[in-house]
Amino acid sequence: MAKMLKNKDIWAMSGKERKDKVEELRNELMHERGTAAMGGALRSPGKVRALRTSIARVLTIENQSIRIESSKKEKKARAERAAAAKDAPKKMVATKSEAKDEKKPAKAAKKGGRR
Repeated sequence: MAKMLKNKDIWAMSGKERKDKVEELRNELMHERGTAAMGGALRSPGKVRALRTSIARVLTIENQSIRIESSKKEKKARAERAAAAKDAPKKMVATKSEAKDEKKPAKAAKKGGRR
C-alpha cells in the first residue's frame, strides 16, 4: 500500500518538493490504473484510493501555503499604505452639498415671469 503522507511532513516540504511529490504520486497512480485496466490483479486494491488521497492532501497544502504567503504580502502592503497615508498632508475635503454647489452652474433669471 502507498505510504500515507502526514500533513506535518508535507508542510515541511518546499514548493518544488511538493510539486515533485505530486508528479511522482500521479505517475504511480497512472501505473496502478493501467494495471487494473489491462485486467491485471492489483497487489493492493486500496492503493489507488490512498494515492488519490495523498495527491489531494499535497495539493491542498500547496494551495494553503500560497494563500498564506499572498495574505502576508497583502497585509504588509496594507500596513505600508496606512503608514504613507498617515505621513501625507491632509487635504481639505468639501462636504457633499459644497461639492454639488461647485458643480452646478448658476441659474439665469428668466424674463417675463411665470406663464
